[in-house]
Amino acid sequence: MNVDMYDFELPEELIAQTPLPERSASRLLTLNKETGEIRHHVFPDILDYLHPGDTLVLNDTRVIPARLFGVKQDTGAKAEVLLLKNLGEDRWEALVKPGKKLKTGAVIVFGDELRATVESEADMGERVLRFSYKGIFNEILDRLGQMPLPPYIKEKLDDRERYQTVYSKHEGSAAAPTAGLHFTEELLEQVRAKGVNIAFVTLHVGLGTFRPMAVERVEDHVMHEEYYVLPQETADIINQTKAKGGRVIAVGTTSARTLETVAQACKGGPIVRSSGWTGIFIYPGYEFGLVDAMLTNFHLPKSTLVMLVSALAGRDHIMAAYKEAIAMKYRFFSFGDAMFIY
Repeated sequence: MNVDMYDFELPEELIAQTPLPERSASRLLTLNKETGEIRHHVFPDILDYLHPGDTLVLNDTRVIPARLFGVKQDTGAKAEVLLLKNLGEDRWEALVKPGKKLKTGAVIVFGDELRATVESEADMGERVLRFSYKGIFNEILDRLGQMPLPPYIKEKLDDRERYQTVYSKHEGSAAAPTAGLHFTEELLEQVRAKGVNIAFVTLHVGLGTFRPMAVERVEDHVMHEEYYVLPQETADIINQTKAKGGRVIAVGTTSARTLETVAQACKGGPIVRSSGWTGIFIYPGYEFGLVDAMLTNFHLPKSTLVMLVSALAGRDHIMAAYKEAIAMKYRFFSFGDAMFIY
C-alpha cells in the first residue's frame, strides 16, 4: 500500500492556528462510516450523537513543559532540547538543536540548576540525555521548561492550561491529546447526564505519533513506542458496555491506539488492566477489537493518523470527508476543528 494514497492538498491558511478558539467553540464534521454521509455542526452537537449506555474513553495524560533552552558548556552556543520519553534514572529520549553540534559526550547547561549530558544518538536523530540537577526534577522543569507547542502555533500561550485537557491528570506527554481539547467540564457533565459513561486511559504522547512517514510503503513504517495504562476501572466499564450493546467511543487517536493495544493483548476475551509500551500501527485492513466510533481532529497528509481513521471509516470515506472539510475551511491540527466517525 503506497503512502501517496493518503496525500491531499492542504491550503496553508487552514493550518494557521491563531487566534486560538475557545473550548467547545470548534466546528464538528460527522461521518457515518457505513454510508459515508457527512454533516456539519458546532462541537456541542456531539451530544446528539452519543447514546445512553455508550462509553466515552478519554486520555488523561498531561503535557509537561518539555522544551528547554540552554547553552553548550564548552562553547556557550545556544542549544534546544525537547523531551520525548522518560527512560528512568534521570535519562530521557529527546530531540536536540543543533543536532550536528550535540554529539555523544556533549554537555548542555540550563542555568545553575540543571545540565544534561548526551549519552548516545538514535537512528532518527534523537538523543539519550542524562540529567544532573539540584532539587526536584519536575519542579525545575516547571520553572525552566516551556510548553512544547507545535511550530505552526504563532500566538504566545500565556495560560499553560489551554494546552491541557480539562481532565488531564498524569504528567508525561510531549504533546496534547488534541481531540480532548474541545471539551469543557460543563459539556462533560452534559455527557454524563445523558447516561453516557466516561472512562479514562493514559497514553503519554511522543512525537513519533506525528512524525511524517519516511517510507513509500505503508507496511514498512515503524511507530515509536509510547507508554500507556488502562486501569481496571476502565476495563470493567468497557466490559459492561460491550455486554449491554453500547459503543466504545475513543476520544482521539491516542485513546484508540491504547484500546486496540489492550484488545490485542486480551485476544478477544474480557478486558483487564494493562500497562506497558505500545508501538501499534493501525492502517486499512486492521480489524478493530474495541473501538466502535471515534472523535478526532483533522490530520496531516500522509500521516499515520490519517491512516488510522481510514482504517475505521474506509479510505474513500475519509478522503471525501477531508475534501469537504477543506472546501468548508475547517481548521486542521492541534487547535483545529473536530470530526466524529460513527
